[in-house]
Amino acid sequence: MQQIHRLWDELADFDVGQCDAASNRLMTALAERADMSNVTWAGAVRLTRGERADSDDVMRRWRVAAAQSLHPYIPPPHRIWDKPEADPSMDIPLRDLGRFRNYTFRRELPESWFQSPFYRQHYGDHGIVDATFVAFPINEDCESHFGFWARRPLEDETIALVAYALRGIKWFHRRLMLIHGLFLASSPLTPTEHKVTQLLLTDASEKRIAHQLGLAGSTTHQHVVAIYRKFGVRSRAGLMSLWLNRPARAE
Repeated sequence: MQQIHRLWDELADFDVGQCDAASNRLMTALAERADMSNVTWAGAVRLTRGERADSDDVMRRWRVAAAQSLHPYIPPPHRIWDKPEADPSMDIPLRDLGRFRNYTFRRELPESWFQSPFYRQHYGDHGIVDATFVAFPINEDCESHFGFWARRPLEDETIALVAYALRGIKWFHRRLMLIHGLFLASSPLTPTEHKVTQLLLTDASEKRIAHQLGLAGSTTHQHVVAIYRKFGVRSRAGLMSLWLNRPARAE
């Protein structure tokens, strides 16, 4: 496990404004170590009672609010969750909600499932033979999910390896949710707000952020104001305090 411990140390060395780079490093390292064809991450949130959800919602009000992938994957996993179908594989993520857990297709699903149209459309036709997932609850309405996609049946040792690697970094799961506007924000960040947020967590001025992203200064400032509002802070210091996991000073 020394390689995993060194990977944790590497992640801790990334600055708070380098969350995308840190996430890419984590996924790359685990894909290589476990011989995976792809790794994906999804930030899942539970819809509030005021938000619309059908009474027969197979995902029980849970939705993927943000996602990223080490390599392009068609169809993207979150698209499957956008319009979930009634399928045995869709029930697995909902077991033991609120607890750290991992689950694997060939452990959880019968052999007949791998002959189903659902499997062929979403996985088999794309060369996916097996997949294992790690779910990390942040709170009762928010979870961080990593998926590992393989072109072979997965062995117990490989499944245990990726679960162990993700079990010991709660701080990183929390940071991933934060950078995508989940967990503490009032609503998910837009793609541009996501980019602006990462730069706000550095020493870059608004003028520099605007230049780097190719935005007008006024537009950049509007994004900054929107970001502060979503996170319930009034300044960059207040925003930074969220990533450092400590309360912000009164502003």
